Amino acid sequence: MQSFLSDLQPGERAIVKTLPQDQLLSTRLREMGLLSGTEITYIRKAPLGDPLEIKIRGYSLSLRLKDAATISVEKIL
Repeated sequence: MQSFLSDLQPGERAIVKTLPQDQLLSTRLREMGLLSGTEITYIRKAPLGDPLEIKIRGYSLSLRLKDAATISVEKIL
């Protein structure tokens, strides 16, 4: 079963599998350090549900929910 970054719950960890097909968005995410194979930790959602915060490579990154829904991940148990 395929999971997406937007499906994670606070505190869950995952490995990025694929980035979105949209070349512009994919390039922007790679420039921020979100690469295939990178481990991330889901921190929290904003009070109204958008954006969400993840921890990646030692720093916090906020992503729009619609962008997070295009990033497939594999949960780490």
